Amino acid sequence: MALLQPPVVVAPASDDVVMRLDEDLRAVVRREGIDPQRDVPVVRRLATTLVREHDERSLTGVVAPVADPDGLVAELVARVAGFGPLQPFLDDPTVEEVWINSPDRVFVARHGRHELTNLVLSEAQVAELVERMLKSTGRRIDLSRPFVDAMLPAGHRLHVVLQGVARGFSAVNIRKFVVRASRLEELVELGTLTAPAARFLDASVRAGLNILVTGGTHVGKTTLLNCLAASIPGGERVISAEEVFEVRFPHPDWVALQTRQAGLEGTGEIRLRDLVKESLRMRPSRLIVGEVRAEECLDLLLALNAGLPGMCTLHANSAREALTKVCTLPLLAGENISARFVVPTVAASVDLVVQLALDPRGARRVTEIVAVPGRMEGDVIETEPVFEWRDGALRRGIGLPPRLERFERLGVDVVGLLAEAG
Repeated sequence: MALLQPPVVVAPASDDVVMRLDEDLRAVVRREGIDPQRDVPVVRRLATTLVREHDERSLTGVVAPVADPDGLVAELVARVAGFGPLQPFLDDPTVEEVWINSPDRVFVARHGRHELTNLVLSEAQVAELVERMLKSTGRRIDLSRPFVDAMLPAGHRLHVVLQGVARGFSAVNIRKFVVRASRLEELVELGTLTAPAARFLDASVRAGLNILVTGGTHVGKTTLLNCLAASIPGGERVISAEEVFEVRFPHPDWVALQTRQAGLEGTGEIRLRDLVKESLRMRPSRLIVGEVRAEECLDLLLALNAGLPGMCTLHANSAREALTKVCTLPLLAGENISARFVVPTVAASVDLVVQLALDPRGARRVTEIVAVPGRMEGDVIETEPVFEWRDGALRRGIGLPPRLERFERLGVDVVGLLAEAG
């Protein structure tokens, strides 16, 4: 962890000029009926006008001059339309995530490494920021529901844990939606995977193989899922189900579904399991689940086992552990679900497991691509390494993917393709 310069306290807005212009800008926004977080360019135009008028009045000596008009405009926009002191981090393209452990402990992550910033907030500022963020999402947080997952207007993912559950202060995480790759070829350019592995994965998606994307936290699972989804043929209908909208890829026939919190009366909740079930009634050609964490894994497995191609992400330390987890999560669906049913279903339904990890420098890498041929030895699902990490690189393994007939129907010689990779 890199420690920046010693912390300095950032005053809420002690400068008289900033405070007065802030009040003027808010008054204009209210009078014009503008939604500041959805109409940022309009707010920026109004702020620019106010600062210019103030600058012109300063020539007469009536008001104090402004040393940096552009900086003042940016600050006003951040106060009214953005998220105040956090906005510079959200605007910084090198920042991947921002989190607040306490008002005087604000961290950011850059290139897979985290840093303590010199920003010091007040408890009131943190509370006001959380309230403003949630206002734009339609989700809520209170003592009865002290956690919240939400998507901010810019696509960033917000997670908040209230004080009381988090010791001392509310904990806030903002994971930014930073688009560094939208296709497998771009991941090759970033060094996340090799060109032969990218060609193989592209062919596997087009052939309709069922793929698990696995790894630890913040290793790029959603980014890889988006890149894989971009290889889905345009003539297929795609349904995605997520807790919050994170899956993004270009496709002409795609419906995205998102879970919903219960209302104040405790009703109206829509779980991820409900979305997976509902998606099957929408004539899907492909099913994408953003992240599998609990009993929805059973419904996904049943869909895949019925012949519906699909993909999802999963937290796991290796491809082998991912398969073990997929065999365990469906047991959460009820006592009538047994491992004797689940394990053969997993072996028959999952085709590939793609494992990601962070290297010591914080770079994201695909470390293994494992095929699941559908065979079992006792209660253990057999696997074959198609690509594996050897000698510091992703290299061809000895395995072949299952369902070779699907590649043949597509006109792809996958055996030859993998032979070239070797």
